[in-house]
Amino acid sequence: MTEPTGRAYPGRRMNSPRAAALAGVLFALLFAAALVLMRTSLPDRLSPGSRWLDAAAATRLSIGLSLVPFAGIAFLWFMGVVRDRFKETEDQLFSSVFIGSGLLFLAMVFVSAAIAGGIVATIPLLTGQESRTGVATFGRAVMLQVSNIYALRMAGVLLISLGTMWLRTGVMPRWLAFVTYAVAILLLFVTTLSLWVTLVFPAWVFGVSILILIQNFRPRVEA
Repeated sequence: MTEPTGRAYPGRRMNSPRAAALAGVLFALLFAAALVLMRTSLPDRLSPGSRWLDAAAATRLSIGLSLVPFAGIAFLWFMGVVRDRFKETEDQLFSSVFIGSGLLFLAMVFVSAAIAGGIVATIPLLTGQESRTGVATFGRAVMLQVSNIYALRMAGVLLISLGTMWLRTGVMPRWLAFVTYAVAILLLFVTTLSLWVTLVFPAWVFGVSILILIQNFRPRVEA
């Protein structure tokens, strides 16, 4: 006997796990911890010299940099969870901006972390004080430009596109969309005044993830 050809084998639709929003919580915790460790290792103002990179600061900076890759992995899962909420109501235009800005944000965070890691690895190999000063000053300036100017602007664009999709589709509360717009304005215009304003982004991710977790498990509790 021959097997019939052209027979359809329908597959079961794969549903995302209800606890997938925990990835956003993990990102918020790891990214916030990395930011605190790196910010406390760097001086508040850009100034010449490498004396700020002592043994204690280098240790804190290294620990913070080791957390960044895992925070990035969790952020990718968080983006998938947020996009999964739209289902068939997803808008292709704003979704493309959301995905593109999210990936650019993550790539720039990785580049900034790699520059900081290069500073930590290079400084002990330099014997001349002038060379140490030049490498430390230039590396820190580039790192802050990439992270504080470009990466956070991409995060702001991500929030604007996401807040607009939430208002159009109604998959999340309207008040959350307006809060998202406010956080986007902070990331676009206020982060140049204080480096600590960056912490508002992981705080926003943490709040959104908790809200998605509550919404995911609410039907099961009511049942």
